[in-house]
Amino acid sequence: MNAEAQRRRQLGEFLRLRRLRRARDEPSLPPVAGRFTGLRREEVAILSGISIGWYTSLEQGRNARPSRSVLDAVARTLRLTCAEHAYVLSLAGYVARPCAEDRTPREVPTHALRLLDVLEDFPAYVADPDWQIVKWNRAFEVLYPTVATVPETDRNELWLMFTDPYVRELIEHWEAAGRRFAAAFRAAAGDRLCAPSVSMLIGRLLASSDFFRECWGEHDIEPFTPSRELLHHPVAGDLDLWHHRLTPAGLADLHIAIWTPEMSTDAPIRLSRMLEE
Repeated sequence: MNAEAQRRRQLGEFLRLRRLRRARDEPSLPPVAGRFTGLRREEVAILSGISIGWYTSLEQGRNARPSRSVLDAVARTLRLTCAEHAYVLSLAGYVARPCAEDRTPREVPTHALRLLDVLEDFPAYVADPDWQIVKWNRAFEVLYPTVATVPETDRNELWLMFTDPYVRELIEHWEAAGRRFAAAFRAAAGDRLCAPSVSMLIGRLLASSDFFRECWGEHDIEPFTPSRELLHHPVAGDLDLWHHRLTPAGLADLHIAIWTPEMSTDAPIRLSRMLEE
């Protein structure tokens, strides 16, 4: 299956799942019997102003080039969020962003890596477009020692989140964090889901983690937002930290992850002591 066919399949599967989640809360929709939830295909087509055959071909991955206006109408009918709408457009080739083949992982410039030196008091690392961790500071290694010992091919944010037992014990609400990670990765990847490096990563995770298969199968789309995490560190004890991401100017495909302590707790003191040992 070529990349175009994969994108059509991803688009169709995503629309199908969102159709089944759509609330039947409009007066024009007839009641349904049984346990059926969501909208029928013909209902999406009527509400979007397109033919049933046209929408069916879109959901089945047979529509090679749906127009942007049709996708916009379907997005409105399914009440997609801004991020979900952007994801749908990217799969159809309408988002103004480089193609998957052009946005490959690259060497991180020295000036971006030097930002880690400025953040020496806070755990931080730099990750590439595939979420491979390419550089980290001492504070992050103290917080998460595995980063220095894991094979380079496994040094990936998504992979470590779902396969490393240490992470599962470290994060208080690991399942919620995992779901956010999966949704954020899908949102960030967009049309790169068909790139060989991403396809290989997803394939490995699907084969290795039951929980990842569950999360990935839900097709959730949610851009990364700062989150407050309670971490159970084996040396420092409980650390109440905020997880942030920064994008270096001119390097939109890279991000710097950084953890900062919640100032209303004793996390600043615990974090400082951890780094002194």
